[in-house]
This record gives sequence, C-alpha cells and structure tokens, in this order.
Amino acid sequence: MAPAPDTVLHSEVPSPLDVADTHASTEASHEAEGGGLPQFEFQHWFGQIVWLIVLFVALYLLISRVFAPRLRGVIDQRASTIATAVETARKVQTEAAGQAEIAKAEVAEARATSRSMATAAKTRVADEAARRGAVEEAVVNARIAEAETAIGKTRDAAMTNVSTIAADTAAAIVERLTGTKAGAAEIAAAVKGAA
Repeated sequence: MAPAPDTVLHSEVPSPLDVADTHASTEASHEAEGGGLPQFEFQHWFGQIVWLIVLFVALYLLISRVFAPRLRGVIDQRASTIATAVETARKVQTEAAGQAEIAKAEVAEARATSRSMATAAKTRVADEAARRGAVEEAVVNARIAEAETAIGKTRDAAMTNVSTIAADTAAAIVERLTGTKAGAAEIAAAVKGAA
C-alpha cells in the first residue's frame, strides 16, 4: 500500500542526531587506529618513498630527454643567430668603413680637381684681363701719341703766330706810346731778344 501524499516518511531523511553519531563513530575508529594524518604513519612510508622515487625518475627522464635538449637547442639557436648577426654587423661596418674611405678619397680628388680648375680659370681670367689691358693700353697710348702730335702741331702753329702776334702787339704799343711807327726789323729784333 502506498503512503498518503501528505505523509512524509521520516526514515528516509537523516536527522541531525544521526549525522553527529556517524561523525563521532568515524573519529573514534581513527583514534583507535592511531590517529593523525596517514602520510605520517610509518606503515605508509614505503609506498610513499616508492612513488617519490618513481615520480623523481619520471621527471628526471622528462627533463633530461625532452625539456633540456629543447631548451639547449633554443639557446644554441639563439646564440647562433646572435653570432651571425654580430658577424654580419661587423662585415657591414667594414664595408661601410671602406666605402667611407672611398668617398673621402673621391671628395679629396674632387676638391683637388675643383682647386685646379679654379686656379686655371683664375689664370685664364687674369691672362685675358692682362691681354685686354695691353690692348686698351696700346689704344690709349696710340691716342695719347696722336693727341701729343696734334698738340705739338697746334703749339708750333701757335708759336709761329705768337711771334707775329708779339710783333704786332709791340708795334701797337710803341706807336701808342711814342706816336710813331717802329720799323719791322727793330720790332723783330726786340721780340727775338725777349724770347
């Protein structure tokens, strides 16, 4: 016969007193066996030591056969990469130093070439200026010679006229002062004596 729906079976739900009794009986059985933690009991040490040795050997084999070689390989590869990079950097530095020396030599050569070109240009300009100066000086000297010749002719002509002018002037003065005309021979002698 089935129990009524409102009826609760008390035998299926443990009461708090039953739980406390079970706990107390478990502690009592442990205390009777020696109490404390089982890993500190002498009878379990042999098994624990065996498992410790097995785990140690397994870990040692894993580390020595798997992890350490992989780690060594990574370290060696990294050292090789670093050494290769350093060697490449040294080669590049050596090449750069060689190229710098070549560039320095090219710059020195270019400077020497530019200096020689500047000196040649300066010499050419000075020679051209001297040549032009000589041509101009020759033209000026020719003009000066022409002018001196013209001046000499004018002076000679003027000097010829000076004696005539002096003679005419002396004749006019004598006539004005004395009221009589002087002779041409007397005036010419007087002008020559004054010159």
